[in-house]
Amino acid sequence: MKLSTLKSLYQCKCPRCHEGDMFLRGQILNPTKFSDMNKECSNCGQYLEPEPGFYLGAMFISYGFNTAVFIAVWVTLSILKPDYSLTLLLTLIGVAVLLLTPFIYRISRSIWLSFFVSYRGKDLPSSE
Repeated sequence: MKLSTLKSLYQCKCPRCHEGDMFLRGQILNPTKFSDMNKECSNCGQYLEPEPGFYLGAMFISYGFNTAVFIAVWVTLSILKPDYSLTLLLTLIGVAVLLLTPFIYRISRSIWLSFFVSYRGKDLPSSE
């Protein structure tokens, strides 16, 4: 996978042109608006929600990221405090997941859309 593709996934850019934003800018820390997406890419016109329910598959990607967060918190806690309680572990996992929800949500959708929309470059017109 190319570095430009990874960068566009991380920055939640359009998978077709790697330029336009998938999500509304400045909304990631707003709990009621972090999920607001642009209808189409402002640069190339690629539809960012091809059909209703399209992003249901992103749930599985999100599940994988959340599992990684659970394991990371568990391993870190086991190293830093070997005699931890279950309450502490569940509290830390809950806090970590709540804090990372906007990021995981956006990255999961970005990855899911990139499975179905290939990079065409900046100058090529969209055919879909």
